[in-house]
Amino acid sequence: MSYAIVFYIVGWVLKFESYFLMLPLIVSLIYHENNFFAYLLVAAVCFLSGSLLTRNKPKNAKLYPRDGFVCVALSWILMSAFGAVPFVITGDIPSYVDALFETISGFTTTGASILTDVEALSHSAMFWRSFTHWIGGMGVFVFIMAILPLLGGSTMNLMKAESPGPSVDKLVPHVKDTAKILYTIYIAMTILEVIILCAFKMPLFDSLTTSFGTVGTGGFGIKNDSMASYSPAIINTVTVFMILSGVNYSFYFLLLSKRIKSAFRLEEVRWYFLIILAAITALCIDTRHIYTNIFDSLRNVCFQVGSIITTTGFSTDDFDLWPQFSKTILIILMFVGACAGSTGGGIKVSRIAILFKSIRKETSLLIHPREIKKIRMDGHCVAHEVIRSTNVFIAVYFVILFVSVLLIGVDELDFTTNFTAVAATLNNIGPGMEMVGPTRNFSIFSGFSKFVLMFDMLAGRLELFPMLVLFMLASWKRKK
Repeated sequence: MSYAIVFYIVGWVLKFESYFLMLPLIVSLIYHENNFFAYLLVAAVCFLSGSLLTRNKPKNAKLYPRDGFVCVALSWILMSAFGAVPFVITGDIPSYVDALFETISGFTTTGASILTDVEALSHSAMFWRSFTHWIGGMGVFVFIMAILPLLGGSTMNLMKAESPGPSVDKLVPHVKDTAKILYTIYIAMTILEVIILCAFKMPLFDSLTTSFGTVGTGGFGIKNDSMASYSPAIINTVTVFMILSGVNYSFYFLLLSKRIKSAFRLEEVRWYFLIILAAITALCIDTRHIYTNIFDSLRNVCFQVGSIITTTGFSTDDFDLWPQFSKTILIILMFVGACAGSTGGGIKVSRIAILFKSIRKETSLLIHPREIKKIRMDGHCVAHEVIRSTNVFIAVYFVILFVSVLLIGVDELDFTTNFTAVAATLNNIGPGMEMVGPTRNFSIFSGFSKFVLMFDMLAGRLELFPMLVLFMLASWKRKK
């Protein structure tokens, strides 16, 4: 591994985090809170540390895939470690382990919380907590690449390590231009949601924090009841933007490029909306006796389906009280997740589609052994490398899932709580079932279990392998 390149890139991440910390500092000044010094102090430490690490640009700027994985994993861990400190200094979250859990949950857009009273937080803490969703949603490296060239073409290895999906493609020939396009769409969607929410009389602060959580598919609310106390118009708006944020951003790029036919040929997007439609239909039928009228039922079901499949994690109702059939559907949606190339988590719709097509192909070969059949997506043959990586990803995913459930079993909580807690963190969703349901939180877990769940959140957001590579001794051997 090239330590010089890794430290150089990590340094830039810390410098950018220092700039991000200026925003909650400004919020604390606007609301006349006395905790601005905490954000200023941590920002200064991040900037000085980053400046030392970026003082000399490496002579050999080649970034190998292994280096990219280590850079991304190490950067996200350090970013969370520093980002948690203001919560502790201000006393908003006195325990560093809890503050770290909350911060990792924010950056990974998980939305799982240890807080019992969110509304007791200061405005600056609420803002920073929600803004971490927005930073982590599209990815800090995509943001940096949109502004700085860093290491030229080899930065594609950073994007591959951070971006969700079985394969990462450039929208345009240059990585930097691709990053700019992604963030332009991301910022535009955020601004549009803020404007619409404000038009529906949602306070500006609420609109900003809600939009950060929606477009970033994070789910940290600033109310103890998440979104339940807001008007139907606001809930419907958030529902639409959650679902739109789970769409592959290539779809929006094609639409903006006026390649409408190509956009609607994307199989993953069609699968995504079909799954949502099927889930809404089934849940509306199953929960029809819970709500007084069809409109309340449709609004709550659409919101919850959108929130779970996009792994946002907002809630308007305690779905833990819904019938078992409905809860089972929601758990399945947790695993399915959103589209690749979106800000959502989960296994991803494209992997599910490839998996089903692989099953169909293998079944067909049992009947017709000499048949030559290719798996196709969007009219193109899927490369064997993508199929192999999809199969390996799913295998590793379930190994981590089951090992994590086993490890947090030491807390002696019920199986449903443990299983859905791991599913909710590994898929970057937030709420689970039973003792980690939408009206409860993750404070019930011991420090050890919280670290297991923190690993799951980071692994889920970074597509598993960067976190695994980080813990392999071979990754740290210096290149000769």
